[in-house]
Amino acid sequence: MSPVIPILFALGLGLGGWLAARARADGFRRSLPKGRLAALPHHYGWYVALWAAVPALLFAGIWSAISPDLVLAHVLADPAAAKLPAFGFQRETILAEARALAEGTMKIGFNPLSRPLVAPYREALNEFGTIGLVVTILLGLAGGGFAFFRLKPDFAARGRVERATMAGLLVASLVAIFTTFGILASLAFETLRFFNLVNPLDFLFGTNWSPDPMSAPQSGIEHNYGAVPLFWGTVYIGVVIAMIVAIPLGLMSAIYLTQYATPRVRRWMKPLLEILAGVPTVVYGYFAALTVAPLVRDVAQAIGISGASSESALAAGLVMGIMIIPLVSSMADDSIAAVPQAMRDGSLALGATKSETIRRVLVPAALPGIVAGIMLAVSRAIGETMIVVMAAGRTARLSADPLDGMTTVTAQIVALLTSEGTPDHPATLSAYALGFVLFIVTLALNFAALRVVKRFREAYE
Repeated sequence: MSPVIPILFALGLGLGGWLAARARADGFRRSLPKGRLAALPHHYGWYVALWAAVPALLFAGIWSAISPDLVLAHVLADPAAAKLPAFGFQRETILAEARALAEGTMKIGFNPLSRPLVAPYREALNEFGTIGLVVTILLGLAGGGFAFFRLKPDFAARGRVERATMAGLLVASLVAIFTTFGILASLAFETLRFFNLVNPLDFLFGTNWSPDPMSAPQSGIEHNYGAVPLFWGTVYIGVVIAMIVAIPLGLMSAIYLTQYATPRVRRWMKPLLEILAGVPTVVYGYFAALTVAPLVRDVAQAIGISGASSESALAAGLVMGIMIIPLVSSMADDSIAAVPQAMRDGSLALGATKSETIRRVLVPAALPGIVAGIMLAVSRAIGETMIVVMAAGRTARLSADPLDGMTTVTAQIVALLTSEGTPDHPATLSAYALGFVLFIVTLALNFAALRVVKRFREAYE
């Protein structure tokens, strides 16, 4: 049985409770002399719907998480499971194939050991699926019935519904907060494990990055984990080159759209510009690898630069800058448009030209929003992976030549976590250390942006 079915039943019970409670509230209103209730009919409906749906949905979610383990335990207790390998990948493959055959997602099994397990799997899935469905329905009926029979004309349903809504919003906020702390804790834990093997100073200030995920872990490996080339590649591609492209083009496009473009032109150009933000990064990566990188190489060779290759920091940075133009442009556009009209009129009344008004009044007044957009674009560029992998290569190189191939922190994280190294190998653990450093840098950028925005906001308020 699909785990979606209990969820649908829970939602259906909530809908039924809402309709029944609303009808009961309408009956109360018709029976009262003045037709006045303590709450509106839809508040009664939401009160019963929440009592009917929320407990059922919670149980359905919990049951969908624990039922696979119960099904597996039931199957392993069957005599047909005695022939399975004790541990390992082969055992997991056989069990997964038997489950797929039992669920009907696979028609033919390839391993003979999986066939005897199909019947136990099908029996366990039906049994535990039925248990989950029945308990979900019973919880929904019990909760809905409890709430329904509490309804009275003077029942304050509105306050209870609003408190439930506030509790739901609080839970959503706490989930986001605890998820952030969970990510940080997991990164910090794995980073500490890495720093037990590699000196943090060698990692943060070393200039040689050559980890080997297939080598045996041993002492004296610090010289292979100097991450300075990765940090430099991240800054050079994502901050220097990309921002040289994105900031002027984004800011000038925002100024044109807000100050010079006619309403018709703005109505067409602004959505077209923001389409760039919706293009998948892998498409940008293909564009960089197949079009921009060869073009950069051919231009370099045409002007006499020998040794130019099709993998370069310049190609990746150019395409990355194009990708983040909408972030800079959109934030600058909104900030400039939000400047009070009185400031524009006052500048023009004093004899300033339109360009002088833009340079000396509008842009300084909109600077907090412009800075926020730039910092957002920097954070986006620092976290980019596909463009770097496809256009800049994976060579960790400490060079200022934009025609050299380079790599970034995110590209190395992907390479290390998808390699064949063991989870406890220093090369694998170094990916978490790189992620932790990237997290700290991004957090510092956000704090710096907040400080800048606060300072200029105080200056122009």
